[in-house]
Amino acid sequence: MALKTGIELEEIFDKAHQTVKKKAKDAGAPLYYMHTGKRIREDANGQKFVIVLDADGNVIEYKLN
Repeated sequence: MALKTGIELEEIFDKAHQTVKKKAKDAGAPLYYMHTGKRIREDANGQKFVIVLDADGNVIEYKLN
């Protein structure tokens, strides 16, 4: 089996991401991931929120536009 190229890996990861996203949406579950160094929560409706911790360790979410 030959090693995959960067483009082939991107296609595989994109298909996997779409599958996971659909399954989470169908189940009504949020999807958590990192994007450009930020923690993101995406709800089943597709709304995205940036997750941060304040100085006391409390979770704060900001809607991502």
